[in-house]
Amino acid sequence: MVTLRQISDIQTLIDWRAEVIKNVFDVDADSSLIEANRQYYLKHVHDGTHIAVVASCDDVDCGCGGICLTEELPSPDNPSGRCAYLMNIYVREAFRNRGVAHKIVLSLVEEAKKHNCGKIYLETTADGKPVYSSLGFRDMADMMKYYDTKI
Repeated sequence: MVTLRQISDIQTLIDWRAEVIKNVFDVDADSSLIEANRQYYLKHVHDGTHIAVVASCDDVDCGCGGICLTEELPSPDNPSGRCAYLMNIYVREAFRNRGVAHKIVLSLVEEAKKHNCGKIYLETTADGKPVYSSLGFRDMADMMKYYDTKI
């Protein structure tokens, strides 16, 4: 069974980000890139700008994900200008293909909606595929149609 919990502790966020960089992007653990990420989080991640969740399976933390809340210029398709960037959806290899990523994405999309975000932007995967493709969807519309019926 997959359970989710929100995290706000900056060190937990930094630790997960370091694991993502090491494992997804095959970067050395002592890399200056990991230290640069740590410094960035300490300087720029303020209360209310990020929401992160950790997934647990069998009492083991097995995945994580986050959204960055921000604003852009209002537009006809997003009059409020509120938006979210869905980022760093990551599941440890031993726990993949159990629906963990889907639960993380569902939770984060729900949080974005609670914060009145009119748009949700997605990052790509390490191999350059859009996130929706890596989750098994045909296109962004297919993914959002699925999540709109579940939330």
